[in-house]
Amino acid sequence: MAEKAAVRQHERTFEATTGVRNGARLMVLAGLGFVGYGVAFLYRTFLGSGFELGVDTIGGVTRAELAVSNPEMLHYINHLHVAVSGLLIGAGIGVVALAWYGVRSGQLWAWATAVAIPVVSLAFALPMHYLDLFAHDWLTHLGPIYLATLLFVVGAVLSYRGMRTVGRVD
Repeated sequence: MAEKAAVRQHERTFEATTGVRNGARLMVLAGLGFVGYGVAFLYRTFLGSGFELGVDTIGGVTRAELAVSNPEMLHYINHLHVAVSGLLIGAGIGVVALAWYGVRSGQLWAWATAVAIPVVSLAFALPMHYLDLFAHDWLTHLGPIYLATLLFVVGAVLSYRGMRTVGRVD
């Protein structure tokens, strides 16, 4: 009887650690997606023909036209895009580090912090996209971040369930 209980406990622990490990990997992949989205912002700012992913004109004005008609405004837009890029890349690096080093080892504080970063970021950023008065290509503009978010949520759920199974989370 004790042997069967020990085997069941070992199986639960193995499933839990596998869940934590796989969940953390998905969280890392999503964090790399956040970094990639930030790099795409930088690329579009300095080398691209549009403003950001999925936005080719603002009020019917292209980036090239704005450079001629109002270079100060374009500089300001570039300034904001570089700042957003830095925040996206920094947040992504933070999520990657927390998931790889903290979540993988079952640290609830690392899990909670890794979850808080994208939740707070998206809570501020996403509502504005539904109030915008300029045209977006919704698939290219928000698709990558929604995909990274979906991966992140699946990873966060898997890792949390794994931590609960081995009794690390009350």
